[in-house]
Amino acid sequence: VFACAFLLLQYLSDIGVHMEMKEEMVVVASSLCKEYQVSSHVVNALKDVNLEVAEGEFVCVYGPSGAGKTTLLNIIGGLDKPTSGKIVVLGHDLMSYDEEFLATFRSSYIGFVFQSYNLISTLTALENVAFPAEIAGISGKEARQRAEKLLKRVGLSHRVNHFPSQLSGGEQQRVAFARALVNNPLLVLVDEPTGNLDLETGLEVVK
Repeated sequence: VFACAFLLLQYLSDIGVHMEMKEEMVVVASSLCKEYQVSSHVVNALKDVNLEVAEGEFVCVYGPSGAGKTTLLNIIGGLDKPTSGKIVVLGHDLMSYDEEFLATFRSSYIGFVFQSYNLISTLTALENVAFPAEIAGISGKEARQRAEKLLKRVGLSHRVNHFPSQLSGGEQQRVAFARALVNNPLLVLVDEPTGNLDLETGLEVVK
């Protein structure tokens, strides 16, 4: 079974972010390699991967389980670093920065939808979506307003006060989508985005 990972790119000029990108490329990966040591063996998760994604593009990376899709998204998002190669995102060479900068960079400019959703079990759907905005310094009132609007957009207005354990897999996935968009990111990284959604909902979310 083949699975997909998406890179959804949206350039929001009204944010006023200055980005120096060659030929308006949002993502430039050059000769990326990622190796893991497993016992006495070296596993090549990525081997000499080259990728360029331009402003405004919608890109799907697909392949069988274990092909390295999640690893690639994690490197693009600054959650992991390659063993070798170069990764430039929104004009920043991610290999040149420490974790403190990368955490701020992710919070400000990148939205993630993880394959396992990574919702906080003790927070409601509304609180899960508002949380990243509050961490980014948005007032609690505005963060909740953004969260309510996004949950309505993904069809979960009736679930705002439910905890993840009270939601179906598809509903949790929609909460994860709303959370990824709450800070108006320039780049959205989505790992297997519609795996638990029916066809109609999947198409609506991808829109």
